[in-house]
Amino acid sequence: MGSNKHSKILTKCQACENPVLKKIFFFGFVPSVNSLIKIEENKYESLFFPLDFYICQNCWLGQISCVVDKKILFPKTYPYTSSTTKILRQNFENLSNEIQDFINIKKNNLIIDIGSNDGNLLSFFKSKMRVLGITPEEIGRSAIKKGIPTILDYFNNESRIKILKKYGKAKIITATNVFAHIDKVNNLILNIKKCLEDDGIFVSESHYLTKVISEMQYDTIYHEHMRYYSLTSLNKLFLKNKLYIFHAKEIPTHGGSIRVYVSKNKRYKKTKTLKKILNKEQKIFTTSTLENFKKKVLESKLELISRINLIKKEGYKIYGVGAPSRASTLICYTGLDENMINAILEIKGSSKIGKYMPGTKIPVIEEGDINYKNLKYLLLFSWHIKEDLKRVFRKKGFKGKFIIPLPKCRIEN
Repeated sequence: MGSNKHSKILTKCQACENPVLKKIFFFGFVPSVNSLIKIEENKYESLFFPLDFYICQNCWLGQISCVVDKKILFPKTYPYTSSTTKILRQNFENLSNEIQDFINIKKNNLIIDIGSNDGNLLSFFKSKMRVLGITPEEIGRSAIKKGIPTILDYFNNESRIKILKKYGKAKIITATNVFAHIDKVNNLILNIKKCLEDDGIFVSESHYLTKVISEMQYDTIYHEHMRYYSLTSLNKLFLKNKLYIFHAKEIPTHGGSIRVYVSKNKRYKKTKTLKKILNKEQKIFTTSTLENFKKKVLESKLELISRINLIKKEGYKIYGVGAPSRASTLICYTGLDENMINAILEIKGSSKIGKYMPGTKIPVIEEGDINYKNLKYLLLFSWHIKEDLKRVFRKKGFKGKFIIPLPKCRIEN
């Protein structure tokens, strides 16, 4: 294991500890996706870390090798707010209803949400049971103001002891889009297991490895995401820790995620959906699939740069749309800069407005600050929700063309 004061390099699988990992791609040296510098600060220093993507062919876990200090990845000023995203609000409402198909909840039961952010998910449970959030970011204070008890800390051995002492064990524990973010996953599962009632359930949602590969979502690979789960890898990981998946389903969040339900014993019957997905994965994960993914990643970079080069030669401006975390990998890997992208547009109220994209001088501005009528091109960094974005910007008067960078770069009306 190599290391410096800000990161460490892993040499074995994060889940099964297999020492032989298949290297798929090196995306270069990339800054933390949350290291946005204010434009007026007039400083441009950023810490860059190697971004290698590996797959363990023993358990089929996708993973990166460089683990960056969590205080860099998730600063107290962490800009992400889940309540501002419509698809996430809908997803959490769906989850709150679906959970009750498997478990009967009572007013005195407890649900703990790991990485609870602004309390979006817990707001759907607040009237049904006791709720508790845990998140290290200041955004957790927003949840407290809404009447959602929240511990402003990381979920670890120390906070687990505090939770058990003050609140007791939970009937439900959730970790949505954070189960891949926390280092030492086996220790994470042990802490979850200790906080869970014997008949309780754990529900996780994570970006789905098959979507990353089949739909070329390499832009979702960044240091905040340490692991990319297949259902196969999740099944092996939980079995190793004597926990049992009884239901799984694919969901649309973040361009394609996998939701799994886990219990401490085998009291819950396995669903047909779980078996169906496991069988499907056996046909997907092959050496040729991985080699094809590697080839297409490079091709997509070359095609994007080629198209932008032609547009800039004609003298047109290009504005980006959306500054999600995934945009950082795409920008850094393809080498986009302020000479190619004039600015990136964000919705009013975004904490990213008035800052530079990580590792660049590309400014993030409010989408209402420009005239769309004479603009010819918009590059959709949030390409996974392109249809919604197209409708929004057509209403703003944009009559030009949209550059869709992935899965394969193309220009659409």
